[in-house]
Amino acid sequence: MIDTLEKLLRTMAAHGATKFYAKKLASNDNSKNQVYLGGDYSALNILPFGKVDTDSDSKAGSKRDRAKAWLSFYWLDENGIHEAPEAKLILYPKYPEVRLSGFLKRSEMAPSDIMRQRCDGRTLFLGTTPNGRVLAHVVMPGSALRSQLDALGSPPQEGVFIELSVDARAVGDTRGQLLATLGAIHAKSWIASQRLGPGGLAVPYVAANGGGYTLEAELGISPNGYAEPDFLGWEVKQYAVKDFISNIAQNPVTLLTPEPTAGIYRDEGVEVFIRRFGYPDQRGRADRLNFGGIYKVGAPANANTGVRLHLLGFDYEKKVITDMTQGIALLSNDGTPAAIWNFTGILEHWNRKHAKTVYIPSIKRGPPMEYAYSDLVQLCVGTDFDMFLKALAAGAIYYDPGLKLENINSTRPRAKRRSQFRIRHSDLNRLYHQIEETRLIL
Repeated sequence: MIDTLEKLLRTMAAHGATKFYAKKLASNDNSKNQVYLGGDYSALNILPFGKVDTDSDSKAGSKRDRAKAWLSFYWLDENGIHEAPEAKLILYPKYPEVRLSGFLKRSEMAPSDIMRQRCDGRTLFLGTTPNGRVLAHVVMPGSALRSQLDALGSPPQEGVFIELSVDARAVGDTRGQLLATLGAIHAKSWIASQRLGPGGLAVPYVAANGGGYTLEAELGISPNGYAEPDFLGWEVKQYAVKDFISNIAQNPVTLLTPEPTAGIYRDEGVEVFIRRFGYPDQRGRADRLNFGGIYKVGAPANANTGVRLHLLGFDYEKKVITDMTQGIALLSNDGTPAAIWNFTGILEHWNRKHAKTVYIPSIKRGPPMEYAYSDLVQLCVGTDFDMFLKALAAGAIYYDPGLKLENINSTRPRAKRRSQFRIRHSDLNRLYHQIEETRLIL
């Protein structure tokens, strides 16, 4: 029998869990009404999820304004773990809110007797694993586990979730590890420009944009396009400054670099897209078309490309999604979708990768190029897709592409892709609930 909080968390840890939470259930938190996980998307920062689906075959106004994020969900008891294959998060963007659903369906060992009840005082304990599993255990009111939880006083809380730990001192410990690791990098002073190559070995990097690569190499992070945090659950972003006294960012922050998922760009290819909407190189380089510029929601079409940025399936007055099957779109003057980034893909990437981010200033000198990193950083915690969308709708986040097509008159033209969404460093407060400026641990 699992009758102590310590035993429960250690049992979850034995099954791979490294993070632990509890939610005190209300009477409406049951299998019929689903389990309420908050009035924003912050639950997506807590619970690892997989594929995000939309009800695209339903009529507008019924289910197309929601999405389902599938979970690898298991009920845990003294006999082991038992899969709940239909468990998922239901996202209701028009409120917005997130609910847990399907946790009893096709799960023979699920605690149906508890989760079907309508009573206060039940408690749901959750553990999450690095490989994306969610482990769950629920108890009735008056249980020993609930009494021990209440006896903790005021443990840390994120949204509707109470944060727990096998070792109470370890809650939030990744923050200390992060600051100490970055402190060691700062103490090295000037570091030769580099990046991690094949096999995880650092190799020289001669281009002028090596600040991020050099920091990643020092942290042991290989350059990749995976939508996962960089280091101990933290996304690490450096930004160039002239000096460490002012720490004023010289360039905007690149938030996302996703490829379009629909529109001419995806359906007919990047070459067709650039030939239709691109323009001759403005520096006079022959045989080349570019697609660049700044694109903000609400701004008129770009004079060079004839396209504008718009949110399809979005209520601009209420600032909520009305159709999850739509997304961020580049539209031509006649309304043709030149490129679309579906809401579900952007949502999945944003919440998974940006829940906790550290921004560290860097300066450079050379050649040969070298970089140094400040001992004063910003820790940004608590974001969700709703904040991202509102910043996008307000024009704070913008699309800043760098696409080109070379050798356009040859039989083998060469395209370069670079789609990026950016924001000014001074506007980061639009994206996070908490921004802390702190010194590194030296």
